[in-house]
Amino acid sequence: MFKNFFYPFFFLFLSTFLPAQSDFVVVNDIKVEGNKHTKTRVILREMDIAVGDTILLANLQDRLAKNKSYIMNTSLFVYMDINIKNWDYAENKIDLLLVMKESWYIFPFPIFELADRNFNVWWSEQNRSLKRANYGVRFVHLNTTGNKDPLKLQFHFGYTQKFEVVYNFPGFNKSQTFGVIGEFFYARNKEIAYKTVGDKLEFRRNEDEFPLQRFRTGASFYYRPKIRSVFYGKLEYQKNTITDFVKTELNPNYFLNDKNSQELVYLRMEYAYENRDIKPYPLHGNFFSTVVEKEGLGIFKDRNGLYLTSTFGQYFSLSDRWSTETIFKTKLALIRNEQPYNNYWALGYLDDFLSGYEFYVIDGLDYFYTKTAIRFQLFDKRMDWGKYMPLSAFREMPVKVYLVLNNDFGYVNSTQFNEFNTLGNQVLWGGGLGLNFVLFYDKVIRIEYSMNHLLEKGLYLHYNLAF
Repeated sequence: MFKNFFYPFFFLFLSTFLPAQSDFVVVNDIKVEGNKHTKTRVILREMDIAVGDTILLANLQDRLAKNKSYIMNTSLFVYMDINIKNWDYAENKIDLLLVMKESWYIFPFPIFELADRNFNVWWSEQNRSLKRANYGVRFVHLNTTGNKDPLKLQFHFGYTQKFEVVYNFPGFNKSQTFGVIGEFFYARNKEIAYKTVGDKLEFRRNEDEFPLQRFRTGASFYYRPKIRSVFYGKLEYQKNTITDFVKTELNPNYFLNDKNSQELVYLRMEYAYENRDIKPYPLHGNFFSTVVEKEGLGIFKDRNGLYLTSTFGQYFSLSDRWSTETIFKTKLALIRNEQPYNNYWALGYLDDFLSGYEFYVIDGLDYFYTKTAIRFQLFDKRMDWGKYMPLSAFREMPVKVYLVLNNDFGYVNSTQFNEFNTLGNQVLWGGGLGLNFVLFYDKVIRIEYSMNHLLEKGLYLHYNLAF
């Protein structure tokens, strides 16, 4: 009877006067080590954890992993980790120590790059001609003042003669939510892609003059109130010119209405939500963006275009080695008038292509595509070059290799030039098997064997090694 009377008071005493294991911790302090050039406040701005935050223990490991990926996605570091220090169990407080190794920020190096849309076109259709290569000097500083503010200067010769300056300052205000980008660009070519025939570009070269010249200058502003969300705005003046020979002999609809030039003010508005673990090669997370572009604001009468573009990507890590990728993208022309050839493009340009269609461009007013991939990690090592690599930031090279199964679908709505081209206005399919190599976290090489709906097969190479 005494025991039945005593036990309730005993447990009441324990729960009242003895500390219990809590299910949360409070961040007491955050310290950063290894950032010799990058400002500490810039690094802390990339985190969604701050001093004073309360974090459930069940979520702690996941929160730290996500914040590590946020910082690595800046491309300012080749390595970083977040360690827990000074865990005060009595008061449920922890300190965080961020340890990192900065990347090499300054890249003055010679340029040698292919001018064609991809390596496969240059190798097979342009006979590996060195006349279709650009060479020159590129100076890139990824972190000019330590504020994650890249500066790029380019001098191109060869196929394209180009001069370009771009400077991006992300921390324009004290809270680092506003950023500004300034740009100046001028380029001229002795060769011009003047028409699409058989869903392939037709070129004409003139050694005595420059058939195409392009100029643009402007500024972009962006607002980043949170880690994952950003709003962009861009206002730009553009002027493109062609010679009389292009207008009269090659394509009178290059700018429409027998014009030699196209002058316009360009406006772009974008919202993007970024929640991928690794931007250059995501394994889990998602991404969304929607863009409104207005070509011509009524100041000049040469151009009147309005487009809405949306992109969504979803990535799942099914296990330590298996992952999936799904990307949807659509572009809709809100002004349906006849378009100049110079502005009438859809798939096959830049990153908007389908597997197996590397040799084609599919021009049109609107388009939609979906790309899916199943990936299996074959290799994950850190290569140490030691004394053979003079730059300390590159002595350790992380290397990952994935076996990938691709499956792509797309459709282009083509309302013009269909007498010369057939791939528009039909369902497109392409897919195949490939190997993807991820080097230094953000350099990607893809070797893929693909087939399209025409039953054409081929081995294709794609890469993104840009600094």
